[in-house]
Amino acid sequence: MAAARNVLIILALAAVVQFAPGGGDTAALINAILQTLLIVVIVYFGVRFYREHRVEIHSLGDRGRALLYGGLAAIVLALAGTNRWLDTGVGTLVWVVLLGGAVAALFAVFRQYREYGG
Repeated sequence: MAAARNVLIILALAAVVQFAPGGGDTAALINAILQTLLIVVIVYFGVRFYREHRVEIHSLGDRGRALLYGGLAAIVLALAGTNRWLDTGVGTLVWVVLLGGAVAALFAVFRQYREYGG
């Protein structure tokens, strides 16, 4: 019974967004607010992680830190451009290669950390 009630609530909210005047604009505003909050939370936890593991990060050396920061930057770049890059075949290929390279760089940093520091 609770599942049916939840489905009805979702359908009612979808109807309001679809048929109420300005409903689409309101939904876009709520979506933008939620995305902003998600980014703030991710940055907050990133800063906390950096502060708690600062010594380990600096012990990676210049090459390890460059791979770590480069891999994270590549992931942010790929996620920021996902909608635009996936519209074309070449863009999709670049997106996949960029994410693959970022994951490989982060894996190399992880292996270096486990081998020498962890």
